[in-house]
Amino acid sequence: MIKRIGNTPILEKHRASCHCGAVVLELSLPDGVVDPRRCDCSLCRRRGAIVASVPLAGIRILQGEAVLRCYQFNTRTAKHYFCSVCGIYTHHQRRSNPAEYGYNLACLEGVNPFELGEVPLRDGINHPADRLV
Repeated sequence: MIKRIGNTPILEKHRASCHCGAVVLELSLPDGVVDPRRCDCSLCRRRGAIVASVPLAGIRILQGEAVLRCYQFNTRTAKHYFCSVCGIYTHHQRRSNPAEYGYNLACLEGVNPFELGEVPLRDGINHPADRLV
């Protein structure tokens, strides 16, 4: 659990937004940022975001629902949301746990993800959902 990133305290109800401000989210982070990570799947390695997760009820869209767009690929289980105005990825419904959203740490108000230090990398190339049984 991370309760501070750089000089920014992580609030229990923390706002997040895209670059242009058209999309504004409220995240429920009572334990702070939990399990920040990168993924090396084909999409994540291109977007380069550091993500952490919250339950589906842990994200509330305060503004911009109409400008959010959804991108799905491969198994079409995960739903990746981004602002259609500025293109910033804000969050996604996870494939490995569809009861959670992953969110882009760089969208948290006041947070510079480069102040996290080393971030673990998850193996998204060999995702269990892609393996043949």
